[in-house]
Order: sequence, then structure tokens, then C-alpha cells
Amino acid sequence: MTSLTTSSAQMVAAARERIEEIETVDLIAMVGDPDVVIVDIRDVRERQRSGFIPGSFHAPRGMIEFWVDPDSPYFKEIFAADKKFVFHCASGWRSALTVATLQDMGFKAAHLKEGFSTWAKQNGPVEHAAADTAK
Repeated sequence: MTSLTTSSAQMVAAARERIEEIETVDLIAMVGDPDVVIVDIRDVRERQRSGFIPGSFHAPRGMIEFWVDPDSPYFKEIFAADKKFVFHCASGWRSALTVATLQDMGFKAAHLKEGFSTWAKQNGPVEHAAADTAK
């Protein structure tokens, strides 16, 4: 296998240098704020397994760029709102890359620095959906 010129860890580090990172305790304080939209980019199976932040909007990582782009046929109206968007994944890696990409597109957003991994440990509210048939 040939060596990569940039590792995924380097990409995450570079993204984190130029985006807004929000600490878990600070996002916990924002839950329920009508001016904040928390966007969960984890896979649906991750949400089913470990729960999710109440009121969060689920947007699969692979669709984010299309869902925020008003010129895309996949655009989601929620992203037109004049609100603070905070993206999160499990550990903060995917969300860091996501927010850096969105910033490059001109979309303002932040991300949960440590992801959902510290959410429950720091007494963040967690909701669990009823089991469904998705595999």
C-alpha cells in the first residue's frame, strides 16, 4: 500500500485549528435553546445503540453538504434557519471534518469537541427511541 500524504488524524487536527469547538458542558447548557440546532451526524445504528440528545436533528454524514446547500435537490429547510448549528458525532472527528467542509462552503457552524462520547458522563440528557426494524 502506498503511503498517504495526509492522514485522517492530520485532517482532523487541521480542521480543529480553524473551527469553533464547543465543550460538552457548554452544549448541555444550550439544550432546549430555540436559537440552537444540534445536528447529530452519527449513523442511525449509533443513535439506536447509545441514544441521542433530545431535540437533536439527525443528518447522516454522507448527506450534509447536500442538505445545507439551497441549490441542491436534497436541501433541508431546517438549514435555512437563522440559528446556531452545532454538529456532533461520537468522538468529534467526523464532526470536525464536517464543520470545516461546511465552513468552506460558507455555512456557519460549530461542533461538539469531544462528541457524544462524554455527553452522558457529564450528565447530558439522553433520549432513546423505541426500537425499530432498521438494521
